[in-house]
Amino acid sequence: MADVVGITFNPFQENTYIVYDETGSCIIFDPGCSNKQEQKQLTQVIEEKKLTPVRLINTHCHIDHVLGNRFVADTYDLKPEIHEGELSVLQSVSMVADMYGIPYPEVSPLPEKFIAPGDIISFGNTQLKVLFTPGHSPASISFYCEADKFLIAGDVLFYGSIGRTDLPGGDHATLIRSIQEQLMVLDDEVRVYPGHMQMTTIGFERKNNPFL
Repeated sequence: MADVVGITFNPFQENTYIVYDETGSCIIFDPGCSNKQEQKQLTQVIEEKKLTPVRLINTHCHIDHVLGNRFVADTYDLKPEIHEGELSVLQSVSMVADMYGIPYPEVSPLPEKFIAPGDIISFGNTQLKVLFTPGHSPASISFYCEADKFLIAGDVLFYGSIGRTDLPGGDHATLIRSIQEQLMVLDDEVRVYPGHMQMTTIGFERKNNPFL
């Protein structure tokens, strides 16, 4: 059975997730750790739970979700995995950091392979299905665990809200379509782990989200 640990990092209050199962294998999603203290917090969780990171995955490549890519890559000998459509976003992070005066000393390594919609991400005894959910960013992807009924959603769907669409590559109509066609078809009890704010469920958002 897979489980999820969330840690909130950096000034953007971004949620980094560690998804693991009984084998001790884990995937690190969207490492946002931006300083030594946050890096230590991430490694402490992994060490305390006796986990072995086997993949590093970005749901999308906005700066707040990739600040810890280099640290995770160097610490656990992992390269980030993204959708190919996010590559230009990842490559522009240094420019975005300069534009907004955000420290970005540890530039993310580039991916060695890409993730495609419909792929099955396997680790330990767990499988996650890749859902294509663009709109907040050009090629955001979400990860659905059918067996344990949870979704790593990135910045697509939030508690009572949705991802912003005013950043480069964002599009409101595309985001709403992604949510309706990819997420709202899931069961009500599916837990949604978003890139910001608290966990929610598909059922709660179906009934209460004013954007839907």
